[in-house]
Amino acid sequence: MSVCVSTTEQSHELTESEFDRGIAVLEREGQPGLYDASLDAGWKVGAGINGGLLLAVAGNALRHTFVEDEHPDPISISAYYLSASRSGPASLRTDVLRRGRSMSTGSVSLSQSADGGSQVERLRALATYGDLDALPDDVHTTAVPPAMPPPDECVGTDLAPPDFRASATLLDRFELRLDPTCVGWAMGKPSGRGVIQGWLKLADGREPDPLMLLLAVDALPPVTFDLGLPGWAPTLELTAHVRAKPAPGWLQVVHSTRNHAGGFLEEDAEVWDSSGRLVAQSRQLARAPRPR
Repeated sequence: MSVCVSTTEQSHELTESEFDRGIAVLEREGQPGLYDASLDAGWKVGAGINGGLLLAVAGNALRHTFVEDEHPDPISISAYYLSASRSGPASLRTDVLRRGRSMSTGSVSLSQSADGGSQVERLRALATYGDLDALPDDVHTTAVPPAMPPPDECVGTDLAPPDFRASATLLDRFELRLDPTCVGWAMGKPSGRGVIQGWLKLADGREPDPLMLLLAVDALPPVTFDLGLPGWAPTLELTAHVRAKPAPGWLQVVHSTRNHAGGFLEEDAEVWDSSGRLVAQSRQLARAPRPR
């Protein structure tokens, strides 16, 4: 049985990170493509495990599947969330759809045992993997990093109401500083713009990498808060594009929405690294909370 963590096994230090432990998978001996994982309650939001963490767990299983092809990095991954994941054991199965010279494509399914022992599928994803270091270093973009104060002038999650922190244990795994212009919802005064942005890094100092970016695109409070709609906004589908390996240090993350209709909304995310490069983008479709 082999252990797969998010980075190569050359770095013992990284395997001690809460994030690396949270996304670790064990390949079953003699059963290629079948992995076991343990979903830690420390990554919960409400009653379920955070969708970004689940995406990173699934991404780690695919990374292990493609690492021998020298395609260790997620380039694009689209996941459908079929049922709410709980803390505890989980199993993952990966299937290789294509192995190419520069990229490979595969699918991954994450399941858990339900009452009575039957397996319930929680997530299914399709992804393309490659080597981000092998991509040409040419950037032509009109995108610009978000304008917001430096981290020490932003609002830390330690100021969040105790009941909110108790329902979102993953906040203890982050160092999250929100732009002061985006926290009116916490005082009962949402802006209605549908934008939440802030600075993000892992609390234990673990530096960002491509798998951590899969978590980052779903790490901030949902933009529905800024629309005056508190409550759970379950993700139906999430597609993430990883554009480059992030530089060490803080990430700048922006979540926004432009269309809330029919009880659904899209949530777009951009993740910028400390060098000012756009390193990840995502879009998810979520069900909006019901107005109170």
